Amino acid sequence: MLAHPLHLQLLSKDEGNVSVLKHFKYRSIDGDLVGVVGHSWLLEAKHVPVTWHSTRGVNQDSYDEIKHALCRDVAALCSSKIATTSSYYYGKSIARAARLALIAEEVGFCDLISLVKKFLKETIQPWLDGTFKRNGFFYEKQWGGLITQDADYNEEVFGYYNNHISLLGYFVYGIAVLARIDPNWGNKYRSEAYSVMEDFMNLGGKDLKSKYTRLRCFDLFMLHSWDLGLQDCDDGRNQLSSGEAVNVYYSAALMGLAYNDANLVAIGSTLASLEIHAAKMWRHLKMDDKKCDDFTKENRLMEILWSSKRSSVYRFSKEIRLSLHFLPILPITEFLYSNVGFVKEVVEWTMPCLNKDGVEEIWKWLVCEMEGIYDNEAALKKIMELDLPSSHNSPISLSNLLWWLHSRRGHRDHHQDSCKFAINVGSVIVPVDSMLKT
Repeated sequence: MLAHPLHLQLLSKDEGNVSVLKHFKYRSIDGDLVGVVGHSWLLEAKHVPVTWHSTRGVNQDSYDEIKHALCRDVAALCSSKIATTSSYYYGKSIARAARLALIAEEVGFCDLISLVKKFLKETIQPWLDGTFKRNGFFYEKQWGGLITQDADYNEEVFGYYNNHISLLGYFVYGIAVLARIDPNWGNKYRSEAYSVMEDFMNLGGKDLKSKYTRLRCFDLFMLHSWDLGLQDCDDGRNQLSSGEAVNVYYSAALMGLAYNDANLVAIGSTLASLEIHAAKMWRHLKMDDKKCDDFTKENRLMEILWSSKRSSVYRFSKEIRLSLHFLPILPITEFLYSNVGFVKEVVEWTMPCLNKDGVEEIWKWLVCEMEGIYDNEAALKKIMELDLPSSHNSPISLSNLLWWLHSRRGHRDHHQDSCKFAINVGSVIVPVDSMLKT
């Protein structure tokens, strides 16, 4: 078989009796495809810990500051003030609130969790039991999946299964958090919760008579997901947001933790790890990267990853492009941006754009958040000089901004192990430890 650069990066040379034919190459848009001879491939990816809280802990000196922000953000929660009927933006509001519960839990401010729980019940439950009159999920038989009630009026988005994982990831995150902080609610709505998750994470074969297609969005050869669903496009499939792609599988793994489902945790963490590897390979453009010479001269982040082209035609400005790769800000985000040198390149590439007229504060917050990975004090100072995030309209909260920056400081780096999965020649990817079965 021919291996693309990410296969070669993860390929174990010690198992499977594999020979790499270094001089047997074909050029492709994804880099050189190199011949590999053997009965099977064993790929080893860095294990990504799936945790509810920061992997290194929050600096205790910052607890009071974070608690003050939590009081403000939680007090502003009001389900009736969510004016949008868009499932995507509604889901973002749910996930934003769910983050507040976990941050409060981490800094020992548990008195606020009941208020967040109330908000999550009021916003999630109607989508699961079909009482959200302005919109809602329903099962579409032709392609075997969930679409929204307003899909008929917005076919270019959710009705054609476009941007599927971006939308459902936010709902699954909120459901996982609510099931954690209210196990009784979680048990009551377990069936509905798993239905939302299985839309994109179904691994059952025909013998299980599943109502959902198998791994709807994840490409088992490229090792990442595609956003474009059934809609025809001259340039093939595409992926817009690498951050949201990581989030959807991370959120599924969290659901596994909430329901004590070790298999779901294993599958979700494996796919999240592969999304991270793929983003670093094809979306993060380092200055010395030779894969896309002309494109890399002017760019640090791939705007949209297409299956058949690399384009420098700007649909999004640099600061918005950064948000597509950085949001949502979660414990797993530090693994997506573990290369500190590259992070500095991205910040320096984006920073001049912030001086333009009309640049919204949210883009400035995100650049500061990324700067905090390598210069925490400077980032904190800049954040406090900016206008505070709006309580209702922003996809991120001040509490989450502070949590991220204060979990960067004064802690040693974490250790990453490897997780293994195999490719049988002519078959599909099979994680060894009973994750995917063919």
